[in-house]
Amino acid sequence: MQFHLNGFRTGDPGVSEPSGEASAPSGSLPGEVDVLIVGCGPAGLTLAAQMAAFPGISTCIVEQKPGPLQLGQADGIACRTLEMFEAFGFAERVLKESYWVNETSFWKPDDGERGRIIRHGRVQDVEDGLSEFPHVILNQARVHDFYLDVMRRSPGRLEPHYARRLTDLEIDPPATSGGEASGHPVTVRFERLDPPHEGRVETVRARYVVGCDGARSTVRRSLGRELRGDSANQAWGVMDVLAVTDFPDIRLKALIQSADEGSIVLIPREGGYLVRIYVELDKLSENERVAGRNITVDHLIAAAQRILRPYSLEVKEVAWWSVYEIGQRLTDRFDDVLAADVATRLPRVFIAGDACHTHSPKAGQGMNVSMQDAFNLGWKLAAVLQGRCPPELLHSYSAERQAIAKELIDFDREWAKMLSAPLKSSPDGEGVDPAEVQDYFVRHGRYTAGTATRYRPSVLTGEATHQHLAQGFAIGARFHSAPVIRLADARPVQLGHAARADGRWRLYAFAGAGDRAGAGSRLGTLCDFLAGSPMSPVRKYTPAGEDIDSVLDVRAVFQQGHRTLAVEAMPALLLPAKGRLGLRDYEKMFCPDLKGGQDIFDLRGIDRENGCMVVVRPDQYVAHVLPLDAHAELAAFFDGFMIPRR
Repeated sequence: MQFHLNGFRTGDPGVSEPSGEASAPSGSLPGEVDVLIVGCGPAGLTLAAQMAAFPGISTCIVEQKPGPLQLGQADGIACRTLEMFEAFGFAERVLKESYWVNETSFWKPDDGERGRIIRHGRVQDVEDGLSEFPHVILNQARVHDFYLDVMRRSPGRLEPHYARRLTDLEIDPPATSGGEASGHPVTVRFERLDPPHEGRVETVRARYVVGCDGARSTVRRSLGRELRGDSANQAWGVMDVLAVTDFPDIRLKALIQSADEGSIVLIPREGGYLVRIYVELDKLSENERVAGRNITVDHLIAAAQRILRPYSLEVKEVAWWSVYEIGQRLTDRFDDVLAADVATRLPRVFIAGDACHTHSPKAGQGMNVSMQDAFNLGWKLAAVLQGRCPPELLHSYSAERQAIAKELIDFDREWAKMLSAPLKSSPDGEGVDPAEVQDYFVRHGRYTAGTATRYRPSVLTGEATHQHLAQGFAIGARFHSAPVIRLADARPVQLGHAARADGRWRLYAFAGAGDRAGAGSRLGTLCDFLAGSPMSPVRKYTPAGEDIDSVLDVRAVFQQGHRTLAVEAMPALLLPAKGRLGLRDYEKMFCPDLKGGQDIFDLRGIDRENGCMVVVRPDQYVAHVLPLDAHAELAAFFDGFMIPRR
């Protein structure tokens, strides 16, 4: 963590200096804002925390509930999500409080006595090397708390406005056919629900509105979009309980399939005692809703006790419970522009999270995918509002995230169907074999870890022409971090942790064999180009007066051990003068962890002879892999979506 850049300051370094435009959550809504976020769920708070990093952008987040969430329904946090939390600065807090899902056990009926269950498998939950972070379980409300803390510590001291119900949303038409709309073209009206002001209507005009208001989204309905899909006509119950049991795997994630009583997905919770139990209930008739069954928590407990036989389950306290129907639904677009109008209209209203896709809880993807939606959109909104990218860039949000949501829904549909299918009573019988379920879980582990996402080639994602130079950094996939040694202070760090949720692009330059960034070397020549050429994306797109790494953050990774390189001999680009005092940034150079035997060049398949450039988007996805001397290709890539500085 770097601080004191603009002068020595006491106190908590994680609290930014206020910008003088702090929000007033107890007062009325602002009349005009750049970004209006509707909903304080995981997607809304991720987006708000991202926008809070930009004090020049006015942001307002509004929630219908009277205050912050106290007890959430979602709890699974994927490895990829923790990588994102690291960029926001609170991954360590999540790791400290959460339950770590290290292994998963599988239970099936005893062939000798079908009324009993026996363990038939136990596997590692996440494959080795997939991420530096584990799969963890933590109450959704705590995730909200961490995001709220990020917002409060931001320069704008951003706080939500609670107890407001959205009643109306209107979008001004473009000024001319294919032209731009007015400066604040979206008008949104809210009704206050808090007793002192109940019934009062407040109006906000916004440049952009993002609906993060759940599966019954008012924003989505205002756009005329629908969640389309199907229901499996299968009811499940879920309960968080404190219980006494002799079931041996009560502190392991477990999938339990009985012969005739259904299935359980068991998820231990944080704190050492609490456990979440998903219980399969009866099939629903066509068009039947689970609400019509009058299911009580006693029904859930009794069903769990039957499935767990011969083991006992004595529930001492129920912290929370619910029943739901399995269903996977998706909208056709995640913004207000019809597919036929993409060439002539710019998006002004977006939807994210459950507002545009819903999943079953079985794969633990709902909250995770929702937050990734917002992370994808946030940096793009900031780039457009800061004038660094044209507004056409915003079309890429729906294009990228709708395709990813469809892939995940297809996976979730198969997984939920498998968990609800009857078990085979004989090798030739109908139904699913428990061994098939375990095999499917292992084979699709990257979906549940959140690392399977891969964006297709586009203006933001290059072709795989030079992928062979960095085989472990797949273009379109998230940047897969690896351990390195920071050159200036010999500190072991994760290379991916250099990226913060600050809207900046990253360029990691991996040096070729023997390259020390000296004059005439490939890395040295690259640094000269980036620092001095008028074609350089660093020079072309960094606004006058801002730090040289404020748009494109360049980092170098050498092959030599850290004690064999001279910091004083490095190019000036890798020791940039920053801030109002012109202080040197010494954290741009890294070496492989040779002592620990984890050489990043081997771990990520970097071409040792030639080295390469790996370009990474602000949301941590690999945008391109290029040779170190591909200066023109690098410049052309950024020219495709950025606006030169004024």
